[in-house]
Amino acid sequence: MNTLLISAASHIGCIRTNNEDMILVWDNYIRNGSYNTEIDVASLDRFIIALADGMGGHNAGEVASQEALSNLHFFIGDLPKALSSGELNELMVAWLDSVNTKITTQGLGRPDLSGMGTTLVGLLYYWGRMYWLNCGDSRLYRLRDGHLKQLTTDHSLNNMTGVKKHSNIITNCIGGGCRTSFIDMNEITSDFLPGDTYVLCSDGLNDMVPDDRIEHLVASGAQAADLCKAAIEAGGYDNVSVCVIQVK
Repeated sequence: MNTLLISAASHIGCIRTNNEDMILVWDNYIRNGSYNTEIDVASLDRFIIALADGMGGHNAGEVASQEALSNLHFFIGDLPKALSSGELNELMVAWLDSVNTKITTQGLGRPDLSGMGTTLVGLLYYWGRMYWLNCGDSRLYRLRDGHLKQLTTDHSLNNMTGVKKHSNIITNCIGGGCRTSFIDMNEITSDFLPGDTYVLCSDGLNDMVPDDRIEHLVASGAQAADLCKAAIEAGGYDNVSVCVIQVK
């Protein structure tokens, strides 16, 4: 694992009046635009690539997604050196509780932000180890040898019941009325292989574009902007944000 080639794009879609999604790539925030970069993993001891899909009335969702990613950015930067995986997981759980309380409290103090919340999905590199993390129904996929696999589990009523009509109801998020949030966190260091491609996305992609189509596009070399375009061409009913990470 030496170099990551990264493309990120976030689009308002065709129906919504504002974009509540946001992407964080290392120290760059992307909303209503695109970004491409290359990360030399060997030169760093930590970095975060994450995507947040905000929810709430008016501008509340975009406030929640920005708050979560900004808070996460500084949390990762302030982590002590060389924590064990168990210690890192404990601190991540404590961070989630803190940011959940902060976003919920902001919503209680301002009527225009009432009920705001956000999902969070990401890849974290820390002291030679790679992890994925997830809270909500935004997704992380991996393409390996031409086959696409969803690594995260949707925290949604649809996933719990198998009834498609509940696909927009999530059972876990940051803020959004969740008194206690939880985060899935898994180390994938030994399974993070050259030739793999990872895709982070909000449900604005996977609700509009089926997995087999995503698989074909990514296997054909599609970048983040191409996947956003596919969702928009399919109707673009929601904001759509995508980050594509190629392991070289």
